[in-house]
Amino acid sequence: KVTGVQTCALPIFQRILLACLGIVGVGLPLTAPASAQEVTVKVGAVRSISTATILWGVEKGYFREYGIKVVTETLDTAANSIALLAQNQLQLVEGGISAGYFNALEKNLPVTMVLDRVSSPLGHNLMLRPDLKGQITQLRQLKGKTIATNGQGAVSTYEVGKLLESDGLTINDVDIKVIPFTQYAVAFNNKAIDAAITIPPFTAQLLDGGHAVNFKDPDDTVKPHPLTIAVSMINTDFAKANQQLVRNYYVAYLRAIRDYCQAYHGGAVRPEFIDLAIRTGTETRPELLHKYPWPARSPNGTINVASMLDMQAWFHRNKMSNAEFPADRIVDKSYVEYALSKLPPFVLENKESTLAGCR
Repeated sequence: KVTGVQTCALPIFQRILLACLGIVGVGLPLTAPASAQEVTVKVGAVRSISTATILWGVEKGYFREYGIKVVTETLDTAANSIALLAQNQLQLVEGGISAGYFNALEKNLPVTMVLDRVSSPLGHNLMLRPDLKGQITQLRQLKGKTIATNGQGAVSTYEVGKLLESDGLTINDVDIKVIPFTQYAVAFNNKAIDAAITIPPFTAQLLDGGHAVNFKDPDDTVKPHPLTIAVSMINTDFAKANQQLVRNYYVAYLRAIRDYCQAYHGGAVRPEFIDLAIRTGTETRPELLHKYPWPARSPNGTINVASMLDMQAWFHRNKMSNAEFPADRIVDKSYVEYALSKLPPFVLENKESTLAGCR
């Protein structure tokens, strides 16, 4: 009996050769990133304009090209996100860095950081009550004062601590009060707090409403710089079992991130991006998308590992986490490196943009 491969070896070309190629090709892996059966990947994220980047990738078909069906789940808080990720209830989570992440590593939970979500310039500010303007002009004058953050072990607390340390104080020299960002205005008005670390769009809202005044920008002081404060994290067990799928996920996602960066700089896709954010309920206040800067991020997905190592050391030093780990345990760069190898260099469309982020 003559097999297809043996037939190829016969000196009978043309028709048989064409048939042979068809036979040989049957068992080969497809080079095109297509799949007859889509694989579902569940991604959890706190609602923000950055989340619209994933929805953009879904709507544009970037994930579908690789046979990936992305299902997004909105997290009301990032507090339990690590647990959901470690249990593989969510395969990926997007959110702020916290002491909880480093504690998860200490417990050997299957989680790791992969890609940047928010990085400098942050648009954060350590704000003061308006009646303290002029009275407090140096960070050291905050000794004994009450400062609000959105979480005891949150990255915002790290920012406050690093700011204080730049002027001879520590986090223990102030009274940290954990308050949701949405309650800052009330707390300032009631004089329940003297200062607070704020993020967009709350920084601008507090200024516009006369509830607080700007005092110190962490980007001007906190080192190492740039700061990476929010990331994409993945369940490592899922990643090991689906390595190529995860690689393809980040290729598709990085395409969407680059579109986000073009929109961030006022590129042609900005109106469509804003429309998507509003239509999906990702942002319900259109004026914020038009009036204020969006969160900055790296178009190459790059996490500043030096920033991560410093956060880890700070949380450990201040007894919010229990151990320290090498860089390759904190951040897995392989997926971003793979994505970058598959995409051309990022080129900014709007050359007139003067915004510092997303470059």
